Amino acid sequence: MEQNRTPSRRFHDFAQLCPVKKILQFLLFLGIGVSILWLVFRSQNTAFQEQCRLDGIPPDRCSLTDKLLHDFSTVHIGWMLAVAAAFTVSNIFRALRWQMLMEPLGHRVGFANSLLSILLGYFANLGFPRMGEVVRAGSLARYEKIPVEKVVGTMVVDRLMDFICLVAVVGLAFVFEGKTLLDFIARNQGSGGQSGSLLQNSVVLTILGLMVAGVAGIFIFRDKISHLPVYQKIAKLVKGFWDGLRSVFKLKRPTLFLLYSGGIWLMFYLQCWFNLIAFPPTALLGAGAALMIFVFGTLGMVIPSPGGMGTFHALAIAGLALYGIGGGDAFSYANIAFFAIQIFYNIVGGVLALVLLPVLNKKR
Repeated sequence: MEQNRTPSRRFHDFAQLCPVKKILQFLLFLGIGVSILWLVFRSQNTAFQEQCRLDGIPPDRCSLTDKLLHDFSTVHIGWMLAVAAAFTVSNIFRALRWQMLMEPLGHRVGFANSLLSILLGYFANLGFPRMGEVVRAGSLARYEKIPVEKVVGTMVVDRLMDFICLVAVVGLAFVFEGKTLLDFIARNQGSGGQSGSLLQNSVVLTILGLMVAGVAGIFIFRDKISHLPVYQKIAKLVKGFWDGLRSVFKLKRPTLFLLYSGGIWLMFYLQCWFNLIAFPPTALLGAGAALMIFVFGTLGMVIPSPGGMGTFHALAIAGLALYGIGGGDAFSYANIAFFAIQIFYNIVGGVLALVLLPVLNKKR
């Protein structure tokens, strides 16, 4: 039957499976990630060449690529294993949390299916931003025989908790390391003075004032603006956010759910800190510096690009600059952290998930 199908028919079937729009979106995001990575490399290479000139090193002995390869060889293997362990524990917590979300829907999903679906989702994100959410939901729905819309519903709450934890981490970073950021901005503006606390900074006070004024304005004129489409969309989002948050407390063990959520992000933070310790030029940075660099790197992962390619590098380098780590060392750290998890771990984990999921669910 397959042999009788014309080439045009086969192409039509392939086009249905791989819509042109999806392919173009993939190429667009991949192009954005590669472009940002190339721009980061070019800027770091320029800075590296200038440093070599100041140090009297001949251009033919000054290669950022050679430095990158050398820096990879200096990484402490034990601490990199700790990085992988922290990421593994975060995935275990996420799998357990996902099981809890499925229980109120009347489904007791297997831990292995939950964990392997998560790994498969991370693997898919390397090819297309946010595709991991679709693959992860589809995989669990398929192997646990659950309607996919129910699985997607639980992932909304899952992402909601991640958003809340991200906001909390950003807040902690600015509480403990905000002065470092403000001092860095002041030095680069040529002020030469020391910045005060966050609440004494005019820029921060202005932003807070505008936020308070905006909220007050919405409350005062809520009747007049409630009919605007933008207001209705925002109100719908806020309601969905609140409903999702309330659903957490309807779980049998909400405290355990919150502990899993905090544990996931604690492991993410430790993963960043262990990465810093593993690389000699950043090994002496403390826990506070690791927190701020973690925030910068995480925001780089949030920006849509395959696996955070380019965007993670750019923002991780920006975070390291706050603590005097620049040039080739910052670029090397970003690549070491990126390749360890996003490339090596997630590719190995994704391939294992592809192999193990059908095997473990063969009887089903």
